[in-house]
Amino acid sequence: MARTYPEHPGEQAAQDPIRLLAIRDTPLSLDEVFTAAGDSAAGGTALFVGTVRDHDGGADVDALGYSCHPTAEAEMRRVAEKVVARFPVRALAAVHRVGDLAVGDLAVVVAVSCPHRAEAFEACRMLIDDLKHEVPIWKHQQFSDGTEEWVGAG
Repeated sequence: MARTYPEHPGEQAAQDPIRLLAIRDTPLSLDEVFTAAGDSAAGGTALFVGTVRDHDGGADVDALGYSCHPTAEAEMRRVAEKVVARFPVRALAAVHRVGDLAVGDLAVVVAVSCPHRAEAFEACRMLIDDLKHEVPIWKHQQFSDGTEEWVGAG
């Protein structure tokens, strides 16, 4: 469970710290997310990158695709707003990919900037964990043995 940080003079959250939220069917950019989460008042920026791995649950993954519900971006905003309400976030950015992805492709990139590193790490962890559990994005994995699996939010 993340701690709630008291606000200190000069460490109040930015006016609109949610700088970038998107679901895209094109390759993701680490630079875009990192730049969007930048803030000169932040002492720490935590960045998480989720990539497509070549296995899951002991099975080799041959193909993977993501799809989402039309409300996914609105749900992503709700998750981001929860993070901003809990931590002194200076800037936040999150982008998730949909469509067919290859092993090694970026599936999700999130970043959070805060006055200090500990709160940036905790805020980033809450952001990615809640995004994975609450935003209606579904993963369809196809395995080398011919089986397949759907993994969804919630």
